[in-house]
Amino acid sequence: MVSAAVGPVVVMGVSASGKSTIGHALADRLGVPFIDGDDLHPQENVAKMRSGVPLVDDDRWPWLDVVGAALAEGAATDAGGVVIACSALRRAYRERILATAPATRFVHLDLTESALADRAGARVGHFMPPALLASQLATLEGLGSDEPGFALDAAAPVPEIVDAAVARLGA
Repeated sequence: MVSAAVGPVVVMGVSASGKSTIGHALADRLGVPFIDGDDLHPQENVAKMRSGVPLVDDDRWPWLDVVGAALAEGAATDAGGVVIACSALRRAYRERILATAPATRFVHLDLTESALADRAGARVGHFMPPALLASQLATLEGLGSDEPGFALDAAAPVPEIVDAAVARLGA
């Protein structure tokens, strides 16, 4: 476990990129709480996605405000940080999060479309159907060089991804 306060971290990417798996492992390594952003969605959003209807920005804004508030609260705790798995697909979504939690850093899990499709198809019991992967990929805007974060290859083994994230976060 790393003892230095890391601040708020979002593990981002499209559905099936490994956000929850890496987020849990990273939070454990950093010694901070983990929150799955999926758990912060209102039931209406979950119902839409479960039925195969992609979210629109009007669905996302209130959810992103909740994510930002959770990041800000986590940074203010004795743990000195929190890791949240959140798609954060567009720059505007990341800016919305940063408006509430300006110290947030983003870890973008990058994976090929075919690997994402394989992972999405293999998942059992997740509310996000594989059919919505195309809409997520169409929405995805990679991190800009002026944004606080970095991309990692999500095809690597979990321990390697976590090691790379910890190093890049300076923890």
